[in-house]
Amino acid sequence: MPMIAKILLIEGKRNDGPSFVAGLTKKGFQVETVASGSAALTRLQEKRPDVVVVNAATMRTSGKRICMSLRQEAPNVPIVLILDEKADPTDKVDANVVLNLPFTLQKLLNRMKPLLPTEQKAVIRTGPISLDVEQRWVRCNGRQASLTPRLVNLLKTLMEQRGIVIEREKLFSLVWETNYTGDTRTLDVHVSWLRQAVEDDPRHPRYIKTVRGVGYRLDVDEPEKTRPIPPIR
Repeated sequence: MPMIAKILLIEGKRNDGPSFVAGLTKKGFQVETVASGSAALTRLQEKRPDVVVVNAATMRTSGKRICMSLRQEAPNVPIVLILDEKADPTDKVDANVVLNLPFTLQKLLNRMKPLLPTEQKAVIRTGPISLDVEQRWVRCNGRQASLTPRLVNLLKTLMEQRGIVIEREKLFSLVWETNYTGDTRTLDVHVSWLRQAVEDDPRHPRYIKTVRGVGYRLDVDEPEKTRPIPPIR
């Protein structure tokens, strides 16, 4: 069964800007629309899309602040920014793709295609940690361990926001995909299991750090961003 890409589309209510909801939906994408950057940030805290499309041409904004906030919240989610024909496309903005109207739906699809996930998920790597989300294994400093689906999701979430303290309730909500965060002790148990798979000394973790009273943070030595690499065979 082909993978259905999930798009979070931010569109305002300006009538002079074209809407892409119908076109993207007709092409088989799962499209969720919100009307503002703040609404998009709230949605990102609950679920990660494959791509965020910011249709600034339908809003009274350049989209720069929205893109910056989106990048801070979800560093590894690609962003496509749509501007009206009068906007300067050379202005520095934190988006993977910037398009000026007018353009065809096909051009939008062509520019989005490299940003979308492929049928076979790649291994992702952050510093010395490599995670195969499909085969469910993690490799770190020459050691490899199998993971449960929940542990894969937990480690992937930490890797996507490496260096950032994730509050316990937020991390629990993202990994367990639930709004109930009354008892997060099961999160501590899963973090302990994950440390056994990743850390050389789980009692003195080097990578998965506890920030007491707040949550957890993934620390790695390399400053590079999480990026896809070809599957290891």
